[in-house]
Amino acid sequence: MNNINIVLLIGNLTADAELKYTTSGMAVARFSIASNHNRKMPDGQYVDEVSFFEVNLFGKSAENLCQYLTKGKQIGLQGELRQDRWEQDGQTRSKVFIVASNVELLGGKREDNQGQYANQYQQRNSQQNYQQHGKPVNDAPNMPQFPPQNYDA
Repeated sequence: MNNINIVLLIGNLTADAELKYTTSGMAVARFSIASNHNRKMPDGQYVDEVSFFEVNLFGKSAENLCQYLTKGKQIGLQGELRQDRWEQDGQTRSKVFIVASNVELLGGKREDNQGQYANQYQQRNSQQNYQQHGKPVNDAPNMPQFPPQNYDA
């Protein structure tokens, strides 16, 4: 039986995305999102809690969307969890992050033209994928199975 590793999140970017390139030339957009949720305390009060997640987006999607991934922008994403392991000062360290396979720009219209162009890009990309494949798809098949080990992002 195969294991399942799927992440679906909606949240707001905590800072502008950074676009870098691996030593092999693959684009990597790195950003983090904050996702809010309410929790009921034993006394009946509701408390807002925030969780922060680091995200990597690879390939053409990273290059095309990075300019629209700005602080405060609400996005939805689909991806999977990955764990990076390394040794530092004789101790094994690890970090869990999300490798996104699909990122959608959400939220209302922005006052400037950038939001308009981002939405047009998304719609055009979705229409092209639908026309080519008969169903909505993303560029996940072109994504590496695991972030390249030689990435210096």
